[in-house]
Amino acid sequence: MANILHVNSVADYFKLRRCVVLHPLVGIIDFNDLGEEGYTNDGYDAFHYKCYAIFLKDAMGCKITYGGKPYDYDEGTLVFLSPNQTIELGDYDPNYVPKGYALLFHPDLLLGTDLGKKMDNYSFFSYSTKEALHLSARERKVILGLFEKIQFELDQNLDKHSKKLIVANIELFLDYCVRFYDRQFLTRENVNKGSLQEFDSLLMNYFTSDKPQKHGTPSVGYFADQLHLSSNYFGDMVKKETGKSAQEYIQDKLIEVAKEKVFDPAKSISEVAYELGFKYPQHFSRLFKQRVGYSPNEFRSLN
Repeated sequence: MANILHVNSVADYFKLRRCVVLHPLVGIIDFNDLGEEGYTNDGYDAFHYKCYAIFLKDAMGCKITYGGKPYDYDEGTLVFLSPNQTIELGDYDPNYVPKGYALLFHPDLLLGTDLGKKMDNYSFFSYSTKEALHLSARERKVILGLFEKIQFELDQNLDKHSKKLIVANIELFLDYCVRFYDRQFLTRENVNKGSLQEFDSLLMNYFTSDKPQKHGTPSVGYFADQLHLSSNYFGDMVKKETGKSAQEYIQDKLIEVAKEKVFDPAKSISEVAYELGFKYPQHFSRLFKQRVGYSPNEFRSLN
């Protein structure tokens, strides 16, 4: 990446697109209204964001790179970026013309608001671009309606109500996206079940290999990486499919394996702990008792 645009503020991105800034902390761009100059990236290879950015893409042929892999935007998708994310720009179709919308808002807009306290709940801001939200026609109308409400407030003279109404509409926008992602998880149920089966296989292979001794107890991030998913998307998928967090699911499997190993009288509890990837045997014993109700030695004696 030779030339990176640092989007430290809403104005930085609006300047690139030759758009007028109506509010220093939030703005919407309608790509259909841009002049020819607004479509260019001025030679930048990547954008590094210090603000939140949400893109509704309505045109094919836009390629970007995230995590070292290229992705095409499908028509009618929402992509969410949180502060401190970098997006590399790929090759464009020669006839590509951007269509859609961009909503950018700076974290300072959320200071002192309820939304500011709950932003971490919107895990899709940490999904990778290949895990974008694909909207149905009806969902797209809802999203466009909320863009319109936010833009209406931006077009007014700022007053004491402006921030509250803008933030409230952004929160409603994000809450609808939570619902739409729940729908997307359901419509991709077969794909997700395939990923879950692969996760099960990877998890069992982890315990039957020397990986625990080399890398320690299995982590959510490790398996997300193996399945080419972001950690947040992977965690949400496991939660939707099993009702358990990915960490809980991993610990369940670990305890299953641990119960079998504890039965081997030739091994000490410390040896079992090290085989499972624990650096300190007491950490294994504590987890075992929390999950089983007995210490490893008590469980061995009972059985």
